[in-house]
Amino acid sequence: MLLKKLAALAGFLFILSCAQAAPFTPASDAEIVERLPGRANPEIRRVDSLRKQLAARPDDSGLRIEIARRYFDMAMALGDPRYVGYASAAIAPLAKTAGQTTNIQADYLLVLGMIQQFSHSFEPALANLAKASQLNPESVEPLLWRSAIFMVQARYTDAAQECARVAPLAEPLLGLGCSAYVEASTGRLEKTFEKLSAAVNAASKAAPELQLWQATRLAEMAWRLERFDVAEGYFKSALKLGVTDQFLLGAYADFLLARQRPGEVIRLLADWERSDILLLRLALAGKAMGDKRSSDWAAQLRDRFAAAALRGDRLHEQEAARFELDVEGNTAKALSLSSANYQVQKEPRDAEVFMRAALAAKQAKTAQVALDWLRSSRYEDPALERLARQLAAQGATR
Repeated sequence: MLLKKLAALAGFLFILSCAQAAPFTPASDAEIVERLPGRANPEIRRVDSLRKQLAARPDDSGLRIEIARRYFDMAMALGDPRYVGYASAAIAPLAKTAGQTTNIQADYLLVLGMIQQFSHSFEPALANLAKASQLNPESVEPLLWRSAIFMVQARYTDAAQECARVAPLAEPLLGLGCSAYVEASTGRLEKTFEKLSAAVNAASKAAPELQLWQATRLAEMAWRLERFDVAEGYFKSALKLGVTDQFLLGAYADFLLARQRPGEVIRLLADWERSDILLLRLALAGKAMGDKRSSDWAAQLRDRFAAAALRGDRLHEQEAARFELDVEGNTAKALSLSSANYQVQKEPRDAEVFMRAALAAKQAKTAQVALDWLRSSRYEDPALERLARQLAAQGATR
């Protein structure tokens, strides 16, 4: 069961640094928001079956938690944040009753923490995940999620401590993958890549979800090492696993865009317009190609971001900044959005957009905090180093 959640966890790491619409929470289990194509996804049919069981057993706490977990996993895999709202609605009745048994309380707090981090309520999420771990000290999931949140906050020591707690509880490749993510972000990229790639090669029979998680990480590491053929090989190996994962699709699309291969992005992301983060990549590829659909993709994003702004939804800021910078050409707005976003999220993608926006707006010093992070973390990425040199030439301090 744990390995089936790894794709969702990997997706979370990407989604936290990308756009998502705010999750909508139905008023009740009976409320119908939209008829979704259940035949296209067996997981949807499975959840529908579980909901029918819940209608007959509304006091079944375990069933509510299972439904919430499945909805959350679908949100991560498919890029549709409404499923997070459905997950929240499923467990809402447990807020007062989940403490009846230790196991139920631990599972409830885990799911609650996952939902909270999605909405960027990081501190409550960390607290609930810590409680879940205390109640179920043999579970690695709360530790993995806490490590992921710490990585988004650039709290690398805290993330490493959580990974150290994972190691004795999980299979070796899972523990290694957790620590490798931290090490590759703190000045040990090449050694970590070699270590993790050797471990992955030796574990060829690992579960597909675990293979996908590690292959995508290795692809990103190889990209930063400028071993482009190796990176693409890992991306393609991950795709062949047949696990639906928007994190993988988004990361590979970014790689293809950086390699100036927008036509392949359009083919890769066909039928993924529902996902905001993938729709943005379609818009970027369409603009580069002069594709006649690019104006429609841009218009859809424009409407979605405008609606989010009216709701006071700040989950879009990094991707909205990228949209304003690379599609709309509005450098001032891009800088405002990326600066606000960086106060909450400090992943490398957040820093990259912030630095590019500052350069474009000729306000290099506004991105000083991102430069300080790049120096203190020892994060290795030639693209970020080039941006740092350009910002220094405009007056920022390296």
